[in-house]
Order: sequence, then C-alpha cells, then structure tokens
Amino acid sequence: MDIRRLQAFVKIIDLGSISRAADLLNIAQPALSQQLATLESVFKQKLVIRSKSGVTPTTAGAELYRHAQTLTKQFDRAMVEISRGVGPLVGKVSVGLSPYSAGSTLSVELLRRVRERLPDITLHLTESFDDIYSELIMTGRLDMAVIHGAGPIKGVIFTPLMKEEFFLLAPQSLEIPQDETGAVQLADITDIPLLLPPTHNFVRKSVDMAFMRKQLEPHIVAEIEALNTLQGAIVEGIGSTILPWSVASRIVVPDRSRIYPLRNPVIQEDVSLCVPEIIPETEASVAVRELLIDLARTMAASRNWPGTQAST
Repeated sequence: MDIRRLQAFVKIIDLGSISRAADLLNIAQPALSQQLATLESVFKQKLVIRSKSGVTPTTAGAELYRHAQTLTKQFDRAMVEISRGVGPLVGKVSVGLSPYSAGSTLSVELLRRVRERLPDITLHLTESFDDIYSELIMTGRLDMAVIHGAGPIKGVIFTPLMKEEFFLLAPQSLEIPQDETGAVQLADITDIPLLLPPTHNFVRKSVDMAFMRKQLEPHIVAEIEALNTLQGAIVEGIGSTILPWSVASRIVVPDRSRIYPLRNPVIQEDVSLCVPEIIPETEASVAVRELLIDLARTMAASRNWPGTQAST
C-alpha cells in the first residue's frame, strides 16, 4: 500500500472535493481520481459518493479515513524523528484545550515551558469543545486534550488532573443574598437573569443538572458562547453567569462585576488529560504531556485557585 495514496485520500475527504485536493497536492485531477479508483479496487469497496457539491465518504470510506489518518500521522512522525536523528526531542505536538475550562488558562504557561525546555518541539494549540476533541484524539489528529469529565470513552485514555468548582459571576450593582461565609445558595438565584452557553456546552450541562437535582428552574435570558460578549453583558448589568473559577477569574472586571461561591449544591467538574488508547505516543508528545500534567496539578494546588482540587 502506497502511503501517498492514503495521504491523498485523507485530503480528498478533508476538503470534500477531488479537484480541490488535486490543486492542494499539486497533481492532475485525473491522476488523483485514478489513485482513488486504485484504493477502491484494493479494498473492493466504494469509498466515496460523488455529487455536484463534492464527495462524501461511504461507510467503508469513513472507516478507511479513520485508519488512514492514524497511519499517515505516524508516518509523518517517523519521517521527522528519523531524518533528525539522535539529539534533542523534535517534532510537532498538538494539544486541544477546552475554552471554558482550566485547560485554556494553561495554554500560555504551557507554551512558555515548552519553548524553554523543549525548544525543538513545535507546539500546536487549539481550542474547541469536548465532543470534538474525543473524535480527534481517537483518530490521532490530536496528541492530547484537556477536557471535562473522567470518561470512559472508547479509544481514549483519561488522566484526572483536578476537580474544578463553579462560581456565580454577577454585576457589582446586583444585590444577591449571601450566607455568613459569603456564599450564595442556588435557590436564591432562580429569579436573576442568567447568561449561559448553549446546551451542548459542558458548563451549561453542569448548571442545568444542578438546578434539576434541586428541582429548581433557572431564569436563562440568553445563550452566549463568546467570553468577551459575556464579560461585557455582565458589566452592563444585563445578566449574570455561572462558570468554572478558571474562566470566571479571567473575565471578572474589578468594581464592575463580582465572583461568589455557590452552595447547596456545590457544582464541580473533573478536568482530565486525554490521549489516544491505540496510537503510540512519540517521545516529544510524552515530554509535553508530562509538562502539562505537572503544570495543571501545580495550578490546582495554588491558593489563587479556590475550589480547585488536584486529582491523585
């Protein structure tokens, strides 16, 4: 099996077009179509469905795409490591960080440490949502990701990093009942306007579950994913939100908004580091993983992160 045919097949599926893939790969479209026909002959399966809008994989094509991603990525890694020979750790390591979690807060410090200690490694950082990451990790398109939850997910290994507590972030001008410790009871905020992410977001799922368990109904007035918009809306007094400390502490504005601990119940989520179960790690990805675990647990143990507990 020619690895170039698999690389070309991956590109066709990624772009959804044989002509666009041919342009990107700088080969003639008939030649690329012939490579696709050869793959279909080898596997004795139709791999794509052609239409006026492009191509989409068949069931067999989707399965080949998943395996081809893994094989081509391993081949690319081998090329880099073998061509560089013995010496400092080299290569590209891709890390996914959930934008509403402690993961995104780790990004700059992780980048700094990699540049200082592993200067020949190219770090690729991306932010997306947890369900997307699990698929990217299983197929080997990501080396690792920091996501919420503790699994299990088939094809993914979870390493617990910390438990992160959620807090209420409200306009400074809003009067909110507090107990003697300064905490806010969930039952006391059912009437305040809440600005939360959409239902697919893990923050929203955790908040909805907390209200449901207490048989309470939150007053949600808007769904907002952009943190800058959320920050501005709270400052303007449009509403309040509930977020993990790592996010709330980043968008709180002194003298304009305020963070309150939540009680009855405390809302917590596991934060885990995920790596592929089947695809072998490179030395470079192992080194970055160890840095990331150390950084996360140091952060969780810091007094500047209330309500956050390091996992053991």
